[in-house]
Amino acid sequence: MWCEAWDVRRARAAVLVAAAVGLLTRTLIAANDPGPADVRFFQGFAKAVTVYGPIRIYEQPLPGLPVYNHPPLAGWMLLALNNISEFGISFATLIRWPASIADFFCVLLVFEIVRRRAPLRTALLCGIGVAVSPVLIATSGYHGNTDAVAVMFALAAAHLLADRRSPLAAGVAAALSISVKFIPVVVIPALLVAALRGGRPVLVRFAAGFAAVFALVWGPALVTVPQDLQRHVLEYAGGSYRLWGLVRFADVFGLPESVIAFMQGGGHFLFVLLCVAAGAWLAWLRPAQLPGVVAVTLGLLLLLSTASGLQYLTWAAAGMFVLGLWEGIAYSSVVGLTAVLGYSGRSAVRWSEPVLYLGAAGWIVLAAGLVTGAHRLLATGPGGGPAAPAGRARVSVPRTDRPSESTVT
Repeated sequence: MWCEAWDVRRARAAVLVAAAVGLLTRTLIAANDPGPADVRFFQGFAKAVTVYGPIRIYEQPLPGLPVYNHPPLAGWMLLALNNISEFGISFATLIRWPASIADFFCVLLVFEIVRRRAPLRTALLCGIGVAVSPVLIATSGYHGNTDAVAVMFALAAAHLLADRRSPLAAGVAAALSISVKFIPVVVIPALLVAALRGGRPVLVRFAAGFAAVFALVWGPALVTVPQDLQRHVLEYAGGSYRLWGLVRFADVFGLPESVIAFMQGGGHFLFVLLCVAAGAWLAWLRPAQLPGVVAVTLGLLLLLSTASGLQYLTWAAAGMFVLGLWEGIAYSSVVGLTAVLGYSGRSAVRWSEPVLYLGAAGWIVLAAGLVTGAHRLLATGPGGGPAAPAGRARVSVPRTDRPSESTVT
């Protein structure tokens, strides 16, 4: 037992070093590269926030800038970063820090999640995989944005609820995830279902943590500018580019423009509902595998997304390592090359033919990884151990911190 604890400490220290090196790499990129157009847009948003405030900004036209589609917490973050920039640190560097720091914590999270479900060596490699993931380095260190922050909070909520048995903190993390980027809203039903499976006290504490943060962060905007918030944030469907996934294939195969317009318009809500339903169903069947359920749900959202953006590729990057080592390596490698080449081109929203082909290959790799990952989740028993063979009674066993080698490889 002492030797096993020592091995965990050494592995955790190695992962911590990898996370620190990954953070340093991202920070150096942010400090020495101006980044894509989004960096300038965020600087414009930050200046607008200092004038109008994080709440009133939703009702402002903001000429020369795209739609301000970020949840309320992002406004407070921009206000803080703009104030810090007055001390002489470039805002272009600062705006890449939140995502880079989120990746640092994601490395630690993935290690802690996987080590409870797989051999320690696999957990170590998965944690390091997140630290060196090309797609995460490119998007967090170069692009910035807040997608990685939202994913980090979503995985933290699942870990706190399923592994740490801290439903109050899990509710807080869940609310923070949708307060910085609205994308993780698809995992909230799964988290609620898992809390429900834990019993009424767990559900009440989770809901209390979620409601308190949601009211604090979202309440002022919902009361002051509800229609603008709904139009710009809640109903935002992404850009109209046809670079990734379903709309890319629809364009290649010559589907009618009306079909593509429907997919990118009201039809995208159907895909969102499908992701929500899949996540809730998996959470009901396998509440002990909640981190994997969150990973599948976010990955499925990216798979079915009708919007295109290189930063969106982060939605599944850390989660694929939660689902499996080889799934994570395959996705990070193919999609990472897509991101690196995409950012190296003339524009991050105008991909060359090779990048488009790589994106299609990455979509296929993502689909395959989600299938194998979901199958592995369902192959475990409801309590986290291996599923009982057909015809034999399932016996519940007490949960321990000892990893089970049969759930994730």
